[in-house]
Formats: sequence, C-alpha cells, structure tokens
Amino acid sequence: MTATTRATPPHQAAPADAAAPAGTAAAAPEKDTPATPWGADPYADALRSGRGPLFLRRSDGWLLPLEVERWCASADSADMSVLRRCEGAVLDVGCGPGRLVAALSSLGHRVLGIDVSPEAVARTVGLGGTALHRSVFEPLPGEGRWGSVLLMDGNLGIGGAPEALLERCARLLAPDGLLLAETSPLDVDERAQVRIDDGRSVHHPPPGSGRPFPWARLGTAALLRYAAPAGWTTAGQWESGGRSFVALRRP
Repeated sequence: MTATTRATPPHQAAPADAAAPAGTAAAAPEKDTPATPWGADPYADALRSGRGPLFLRRSDGWLLPLEVERWCASADSADMSVLRRCEGAVLDVGCGPGRLVAALSSLGHRVLGIDVSPEAVARTVGLGGTALHRSVFEPLPGEGRWGSVLLMDGNLGIGGAPEALLERCARLLAPDGLLLAETSPLDVDERAQVRIDDGRSVHHPPPGSGRPFPWARLGTAALLRYAAPAGWTTAGQWESGGRSFVALRRP
C-alpha cells in the first residue's frame, strides 16, 4: 500500500504448480495458520463489499488510506504500464482480490497470485485466476524460475524489512528475472508497526483488527538505495496515473 496510497477461497485453488514455470515441482501443502493481520475482519469485509474505508493505523494514530475500490476494480492504465513489461511466468506477491492476475492471464502470461488473506485468494480464484493462501516467505512453487515478480499496491512494505524482501525476490526469480515494484510517490523510507483499521471504531485497536505487524513505505530513491548494494540493476523508472514504479533486474 503506497501513499494515499496503497496497499496493496472457502476456496478451491487450482493445483499448486498450475501456474508455475515448466519443470517446477508442486508447492508444499497449504498450512492452517492462525488468524493473520490481513485475514482480520475489516480487511475481509472490505474485499467482500468491494469498498472501504480501510486504513493502516500506526500506534500514534496516523492513518494510511488503502485503495480498496481500485484493488477490486479491473486493472487500470497505470497497472497496465507495469503488466506490459512483465516477462515470462509471473508471480504476483500480495495479489489481493486478483485484478492483476486476471489482467496478466488475458495478456497470455502464466501467473500465480499469493496472498495471506483467504478472502483475497477467494476473490482471485473467483475471477478465474490461480492463487495460493501463502506468504512470500513460505515455500512457493517455481522458486528460482519466475520470469517476473510483482510487488504492487504497497506490497514493497511486506514484512517491514526491504532488504529481506529483496533477497527473497531474488531467490524466486530466474537468472536475469525482472522485479516490478510500486513505490510511494513520496520521498519516504519508513518502518512502523501497524494494524488494519476501518476508521469507524471508537476503540483502538478496533475489534477484529488483528495483531500489529511490521510494515514499510519506500519511495523510489529509498528502494534504489537498498537494491544497488544487493546487486540489482535498474531496468526502468516511470510514473503513471499519479503512481510510481521501478523495474529491477535480478543480481
């Protein structure tokens, strides 16, 4: 989720290796995990209704708006400016309700979405996509074989540790693979503990919001500062629809 920004079923997912690059073994079976922050009621409710309000709330009360309506709509022109750069089989990390998985499928890509929210996975599968209820840091099909990895809608913030996320993406990508990331349009490099909040409750934390979790917000300059020492090379930087994007080649 980037700034004004973004975040970024009972499901019957397709087989775990269905969208993986050829020659890839199936993923490990899904695990029953305790309630995760993105499985919290406010987020699941927002995805079911297709609208907010929804926020990430810091402990000091600051709210980061999440663009639920955009996530639940079809891919827009800014999204397409990213998707047309994808190469080979694509892994959409934090796929949300599946608009990018659906759009990539229509462009002829093999694509797999992953998300820690069961409701997000359900929405993606409901659009005809392939998705797994899984974290990017868990074992995944096709490790080391993906042509492109997406970190859209603020998902560059996953885990609150950009260095660790970049390292993980490098292990997922094939040699010379492409990481396509959405950055905050602000010049920011921030780590925080946050909760999901619908902005309606007088109680903090609101009921059903789940436990706090680490998150990060990075502008383009901050992302490049982390990427360069790790050996990533910049393949492109651009803006579209008021949003900012970076393409990086795997080290």
